[in-house]
Amino acid sequence: MFTLTVTTRIPASAEAVFDYLVDFSNNKEWQSGIDSIEWTSPPPIQVGSTYRQKMTYKGVVTLYEVTALRPGSAITVKSQPGAAIPTTVTRTVQKLDASNCRVSVDVVGELKGLRRITTPLLRRTVRRSIEADYKRLKLQMEAAGDDPPRSP
Repeated sequence: MFTLTVTTRIPASAEAVFDYLVDFSNNKEWQSGIDSIEWTSPPPIQVGSTYRQKMTYKGVVTLYEVTALRPGSAITVKSQPGAAIPTTVTRTVQKLDASNCRVSVDVVGELKGLRRITTPLLRRTVRRSIEADYKRLKLQMEAAGDDPPRSP
């Protein structure tokens, strides 16, 4: 099992950032390696909502379910059975002041069988990828202010 946390300060309102992050269909706009995302449950986003995410790398498709939601502050999703790497991801947004917030992502993943020996390498690789993604998110949100970009 591996766990990691990445935190960054974003110069945008907590409300705008949370609204953008909670809609996982926006992931492909700022996260690398995502080919497509499709909500597989109707709006609004709530505990039990599901989406399918296709990764560019080898076309891996994973189904995720929202398992916890604190409106305006945190959302947790968990990969469903069949995921290449079972993961739970929690995104948290904390208001610092009217135009700044702190965003954290906590990732818990688990490799099974012999793949467990690659856990240290995977942890480093995932951390680097997430840090780069959250830098892109910060740049996007800085540029957009309280009017974040939306997926078509």
